[in-house]
Amino acid sequence: MADIHELGAVELRHALATGRLSATEVSEHFLARIAEQNHSLGAFITVTAEQAMLDAHEADSAYVRMRREGSELPSLHGVPLAFKDLTDVAGVVTTHGSAALDRKPAPEDGALAAMLKGAGAISLGKTQVPEFGLTAYSENRIAPPSRNPHALSRSSGGSSGGSAAAVAAGLVPFAPGSDGGGSIRIPAAACGLLGLKPGRGLVPAGEGVGDAARLVVAGPLARTAADAALMMDSLVPRELQPEEGYLAGLAEAPATLRIGASLDSPWSTAFPFSTGQEALDAFARGIEMLTQAGHSVFDAEVRYDNRYPLAFTTAWTAGVGSARILPQREALLTPLTRTFRRRAQQRSAAKVNEAVGFLRQFTHDTVAQYAQWDLVLTPALAQVPRPVGWFTGTTSGGEQWPAPDWPGDADDDYRKQCEFAPWSSMVNVCGLPAITLPVHWTGPAPGTGLPMGVQLIGKAGSELLLLQLAAQLERQQKTTPNTSG
Repeated sequence: MADIHELGAVELRHALATGRLSATEVSEHFLARIAEQNHSLGAFITVTAEQAMLDAHEADSAYVRMRREGSELPSLHGVPLAFKDLTDVAGVVTTHGSAALDRKPAPEDGALAAMLKGAGAISLGKTQVPEFGLTAYSENRIAPPSRNPHALSRSSGGSSGGSAAAVAAGLVPFAPGSDGGGSIRIPAAACGLLGLKPGRGLVPAGEGVGDAARLVVAGPLARTAADAALMMDSLVPRELQPEEGYLAGLAEAPATLRIGASLDSPWSTAFPFSTGQEALDAFARGIEMLTQAGHSVFDAEVRYDNRYPLAFTTAWTAGVGSARILPQREALLTPLTRTFRRRAQQRSAAKVNEAVGFLRQFTHDTVAQYAQWDLVLTPALAQVPRPVGWFTGTTSGGEQWPAPDWPGDADDDYRKQCEFAPWSSMVNVCGLPAITLPVHWTGPAPGTGLPMGVQLIGKAGSELLLLQLAAQLERQQKTTPNTSG
């Protein structure tokens, strides 16, 4: 059998369910990998090794008891994972990536942790996030930055950056993330993973400081469509799932699809950006793969209202203004958080309501345009994964921690993020499902250099279709891998 960390989550679940592996063996293996690699990767803020081993021993005892009784095992029996440090896990401090908050253990599991632990998963700890999950990189003032396993000088993205790094490095088989403006899809793309943002209202758990426009939703970061589908079967209430469930539903291939391919972005008026050649190469590769799979791809022009950037920023940052932070601890916030917090506090509730009202109209207009196609294709990112420290302008590039300097130009930081990931946030505003897939590598051979991906945006309720298409493209990549550098 392959090394435990080389098994996908579905394979690992099967090995645990059949008794080929014990939960104790599996947890010990992954905890050893974390101990060996996290010091250079920065994926975990907190490792809960002692509690994980207690939970693993309990899972093994339950296995013996349930097999004797003929009971059915939980769907994720003994499978390890980790929660990003915006998610409450009972008995563990939730830092929210902020040095300005008190460090008190959470009294109980949040909704996301309760669901996955209730399905039998074992938590190994809490992963690195940006302060309050606000940014497209996972760097803060409380722990070393999360780095990209494919190039340690590069960022793993954000805000689920620590979780993405952990999955890509084989420190956990898969992980849940939360996505309010791209926070699953951006790090998934940066780390060469599949990242699925479900549609609004499907998963009853998402974490955010405040969410006036209902942007945040939880979803999986995984290496394969099957692994993501396995997690979706535990995240989505049974009455909201497809009849056969997500994992079983992958047995059916998607019908022939009409796909609109677009480089248009609602950020281009506020922040005119250039799409890097590597992103264009990935976009072209995605079109090629979809066409080879039998789907029809069309050039798609999407017109976005130029009032979007201000309205989204107003709604996205509204919650940070109400976060409970003692005045004497404000100075411990990062410059970006401090700046957007001050602006949010100075903004009237009427302005926030006006922004949210505009975003509702934006949703109506955008969904109507997307309706011409079954799916909309964009690049996942406009640039290759950025160096650690690039967004904040820290001269140490993350090599020294805490950073000796953390420049205070929040607007430059934010502009860089919007130019890096200009196709993410409007999907959250519209409440639609979307998936990012790795399709291209920047190196001279497949699997070398840095990963680049594409995003597919679906209609409401198309999560299974997106996973079916991802599985189809995975099979295609195995038989006709991309050989271009």
